[in-house]
Amino acid sequence: MKTIIHAGAGTLAMILIAGFLTATLISELLLNEAAVLMVKKAILAGVCLLIPAMAITGGSGFSLALGRHSPAIDRKRKRMKIIAANGLLILLPLAILLYLRAAAGLFDSFFYTMQALEVLAGSTQLALLAGNFRDGRKMTRGKRLAAVKTLRAI
Repeated sequence: MKTIIHAGAGTLAMILIAGFLTATLISELLLNEAAVLMVKKAILAGVCLLIPAMAITGGSGFSLALGRHSPAIDRKRKRMKIIAANGLLILLPLAILLYLRAAAGLFDSFFYTMQALEVLAGSTQLALLAGNFRDGRKMTRGKRLAAVKTLRAI
């Protein structure tokens, strides 16, 4: 059950971050400032779902790995430290800052510089989560194959 919760929360986090990035790029490149503001507001609201999803992913991952050591687990642990720092120290403050500046109509060079930083940090976050997803799938491959064999035998 912990594995399902861990995978579900991690997948939700990846979907949210990919959605934030997609909406940001579309609104910035193709739409107007009102749409950018709407996206920034939605991202800030979405962070209220993303933070618990990330906490559940990290907590369940550490619980699943308790007492276990492998290169994949070590990689996942290292990535999670970077993911947590990137999220709390870079992405969350940027989401707040960009929303406040968009709400004030301050679409200046500082806004767009911070926007570029947010896209870079968000893309990094997504890549790190994808690496953890890949390693998690490799680690549970044997369990999935055994479950399929059991189902085929029935």
